[in-house]
Amino acid sequence: MAAQHLQHAVPPGLTFGSGRTPRLSRSGLAFVLALHAIVFWLLLQAKVITLPEQLSVLSVSLIRPAEETKPSPEIAPPQAKPVKPRPAPPQPPVPPVPLVAPEAAPAPSPLAVPAAPAPTPPVAAPPAPVQATQPRFDADYLDNPRPPYPPLSRRMGEQGRVVLRVHVGADGAAGDVLLHASSGAPRLDEAALATVRRWKFVPARRGADAVAAWVLVPIVFTLKE
Repeated sequence: MAAQHLQHAVPPGLTFGSGRTPRLSRSGLAFVLALHAIVFWLLLQAKVITLPEQLSVLSVSLIRPAEETKPSPEIAPPQAKPVKPRPAPPQPPVPPVPLVAPEAAPAPSPLAVPAAPAPTPPVAAPPAPVQATQPRFDADYLDNPRPPYPPLSRRMGEQGRVVLRVHVGADGAAGDVLLHASSGAPRLDEAALATVRRWKFVPARRGADAVAAWVLVPIVFTLKE
């Protein structure tokens, strides 16, 4: 079947042999020439399309030359007339000035010399301040007892700080004993007052002299002791 189709596809004048090169016959050559003639005729009938050329336009404008300006004639300035100087008026004669003899200056009066001030007496130096000391109650040799803790206050858990204001005489004895700050528990305050009234104090001193003075005595009641 393939051989039959191949025979119909080959134009007449071409023959194939087994293992041989095909050869053109006269009819095949004529067919080829006719085919070339048809192609050449078609090429002649084809229209040639020409593209229009684009021309670039260049505009040129003429510039008129500028008119030449004629220079205006220079006007000479008028010449000034010379001014004649006027003659100066005659001056009157100056009368002579009489000579006056200078007066003699008065002799300077002698200056009064102030008298030297009298020397001031030396100011006495102020006395040295007298040292003052407050009464003391913490000396070991005083052997002041501590206030007892009230049993009822101990059982009730009362504690606090009492501050007493004591007037100490020149002999070191306690005079007036006042409650300056309460502990909040009356039993503690009374125990402190009763004890401090029996205390002995180191009296206050002003210089070498013993004097009476006030002193604050704090007493603390606490159950931790």
